[in-house]
Amino acid sequence: MLTQTKRYEYSPIIDRPVVRFPNNARIAVVVYINIEHFPEDRPGPAIVSQTAHFKPDPLNYGWRDYGQRVGIWRLMETLDRYGLPASVCLNSDVCREYPRIIEEGSKRKWEWMGHGRNNSEIVNGLSLQDEASLIDETLAAIVRATGEKPKGWLSPFLTETYATPDLLAERGIEYLCDYSCDDLPFEMKVEKGSLLSMPYSVECNDLPSLLTFGSSPEEFGKNLRDQFDVLYEEGARVPRVLPIALHTFIVGQPFRMKHLAAAFAHIVRRDDVWLATAGEINKWYRQAHRRS
Repeated sequence: MLTQTKRYEYSPIIDRPVVRFPNNARIAVVVYINIEHFPEDRPGPAIVSQTAHFKPDPLNYGWRDYGQRVGIWRLMETLDRYGLPASVCLNSDVCREYPRIIEEGSKRKWEWMGHGRNNSEIVNGLSLQDEASLIDETLAAIVRATGEKPKGWLSPFLTETYATPDLLAERGIEYLCDYSCDDLPFEMKVEKGSLLSMPYSVECNDLPSLLTFGSSPEEFGKNLRDQFDVLYEEGARVPRVLPIALHTFIVGQPFRMKHLAAAFAHIVRRDDVWLATAGEINKWYRQAHRRS
């Protein structure tokens, strides 16, 4: 089994051949929505840590559950307003618990990615058999609910075992978002199949930015605009991907959505911007590199 440090080669972005995006776009913007389920009797992200170990913990459970009852619909309306597609990192338990979300997302042709069964299960430390079962059950549930087999994967809390990329590639997963180490996709080393690392972000990401780093909603919106501006300028030379990672129970709050919407408005005003899904970038990369 390959180790994590051998999963990909070091490749400075300045040394790579330049391959242009469709329509010569400078930048591809990907909006990832993490739609997650946290079982009531298991821990999850907490806004008040002092009660996080309680059973029940209505304070933190209710705060998270706002995302599925209200926040997702506010986010959905905002994406619609600016014509932005969504790449959904989907806990498969959502298909059972919140089927209306799947129904409305499918109407919008959102892309469904695997994201484990729920976000209280950590992958690291699982046996090979248990991890394989988790992946199989996740993919099967999403196929039943959406009619589509996911091509992408984000591990719960970006946790892996050394076997994770191999298990995913064996099951036909084509891209993995766990490694936020590049502005462009790149090929990973797997024992069977083909797996790309797809750009993802832990900084242009509402949960760590607002809860861990302590950014205000206004600062988070400015960070997204600034990230876009720099990548847009760099994209004149080498095209770049801007991943924006969102959670329904974080950015779904009204006082945060206001600043996210302003960032989206800033992005869509510019020319030469590809509003893409992760799957579309996966397809572009594979086609472009077959020709080169």
